[in-house]
Amino acid sequence: MNRSLSYIIYGIITLGIFGLFAKVVNDPVGFLRNIIVMIVIAGAIFFIYRMITKDKSGNAGQRAFKKAARKSKKKTKSKSNITSFSKAANSTKKNRIRKKSDIQLTVIEGKKNKKKNRALF
Repeated sequence: MNRSLSYIIYGIITLGIFGLFAKVVNDPVGFLRNIIVMIVIAGAIFFIYRMITKDKSGNAGQRAFKKAARKSKKKTKSKSNITSFSKAANSTKKNRIRKKSDIQLTVIEGKKNKKKNRALF
């Protein structure tokens, strides 16, 4: 059944190519006009689709990213090099004093080096 279906599909494609060739030979101007109309309609549908999907959530994330980037630029412009250097030096001292973690981890020792006695005598 799969083989007969492939023959039918090949036959339809062959008839389509033959019809396309006949249309170009008999009426080339009409063929070009049909192609141009199809391209214009596809472009209009694409343009309408882009206008509808322009305000979706994907663009909202992009807007948030741009807003954060602008804030970051403003922050870095307002600081001078001297103040940012002194703040960076102070922040390294603060980073050295770390709060102890609440998580208690224990090491479970295994018996990797011991060989099993497999003798069953």
